[in-house]
Amino acid sequence: MRAFLLVVVLLSVFFVHPFREDGSELAVSLVSGAVFAILVVLAEFWFRRLEAKLMLGAAIGALFGAIGANMISLVIARMSLSSHTTSVSHILILIAMIYLGVFCGIYGVNNIKWTAASGLFSSEDSIRKTSKILDTSVIIDGRVADICKTGFLEGALIVPHFVLRELQQIADSADSAKRNRGRRGLDVLEKIKSTQCVMVQIVEKDYPDVKEVDLKLIELAKEINGKIVTNDFNLNKVAQLRGVDALNINELANSLKPVVLPGETMRVFILKEGKEYNQGVAYLDDGTMVVVDNARRMIGKTIITQVTSVLQTTAGKMIFGRFPDESENQNSSSQNSRTDRRYERRGPAPDSVEEEIEQA
Repeated sequence: MRAFLLVVVLLSVFFVHPFREDGSELAVSLVSGAVFAILVVLAEFWFRRLEAKLMLGAAIGALFGAIGANMISLVIARMSLSSHTTSVSHILILIAMIYLGVFCGIYGVNNIKWTAASGLFSSEDSIRKTSKILDTSVIIDGRVADICKTGFLEGALIVPHFVLRELQQIADSADSAKRNRGRRGLDVLEKIKSTQCVMVQIVEKDYPDVKEVDLKLIELAKEINGKIVTNDFNLNKVAQLRGVDALNINELANSLKPVVLPGETMRVFILKEGKEYNQGVAYLDDGTMVVVDNARRMIGKTIITQVTSVLQTTAGKMIFGRFPDESENQNSSSQNSRTDRRYERRGPAPDSVEEEIEQA
C-alpha cells in the first residue's frame, strides 16, 4: 500500500510540465496525487467488505453511470457556456452519475431474485450435489415450507413435472378430502416459491417406462445426484436400498422432540381409553403419545404421571407412564394419617431438631 501511494505521488509530479519557479504546480501535484491515492486505498478497503455479486453490480452500475455522464456532457458542451463552467459541470455530472450507478447496481443485486442467472455464480455440479427433490407427500404435509423459511435446506428445491401432475389430479378429485389435500399442496408450493432464500426449479424430465411416481423420483435423484425429501416411510426405505439419499421430515421432527427419561414426572391430560386394561392415553403438544397405566378413571382430567419407559419407533416416539391406583392412594393416605396421629399424641411439632430430640 505504501509503495502504491509513493508511485502515484511521483507520477503526479512527473506528468506536470513545466514547473513554475515558485513551485506552486509542484505542490498542487503532490497534494492531488496523495489525495487520489488515499481515495483509491479507501475504495479498496470498502470493496473488500462486499460480496462478489455486489461488486459486480457496483462495477456495472458505475460503467453505465459513466456512459450516461458522457452523454449528458455532450449536450452541455453544445450550450454557450464558459469553459470554466463547462469543465466544472462535467466533473459534477460524472461524479453524480457514477454514484447513482453504483447505488443502483448494489440495490438491484440485493433485491433481484437470481433464479435464472444462478449458474453465473455457482457451477452446475455444485447445484446438483445440493439439490433436493420434493415428494408429493411432503408437499401436502406443508412442514417443508416452514423448514425453508429457517434456511436449513440449502441448494435448489426441484419439483418434477410428474409430481405437479399428481398434485393436480388429487386437487381435481371427486373426494372432498383428497381435493382439499391437493389444493393444500399447491398452496404450499406457492408459499415455498415466495421464500427469498430458496430457489425452486420445475423439471420437465419424465420417465415413460416407469409407471409409479416413487420410482420416477428415485430415477431422477440418480440422474442429477440429488436427495429426495419425503415423509413416506416406504419411499425412504426403497430409496436407501437403491443407493439414493432420502431426507425424512418425520425423522427430523422426532429428533427435535424433547428428551424424556424414565423416572421423571410430567403433567398430562388423559384424553381417551387405551388398548390395554385400565390404561389412559394422552398427547403432548408435539403429538407424542403418552400411555399411562391405571389412568382409565382419570379420563378428562389432568394428572401427574411418572415416566416408566420410552419407546422409539420409526413412526415416532411413545412414552409410557404409571399413575398410582386406588390401593396405593389409600396406603399413602393411611400412612399420612398415622403420622399425623403420632404427632398429635406427642404434642405440637417441635420448632427445631434439638427440641425433637428432647421430646424423644
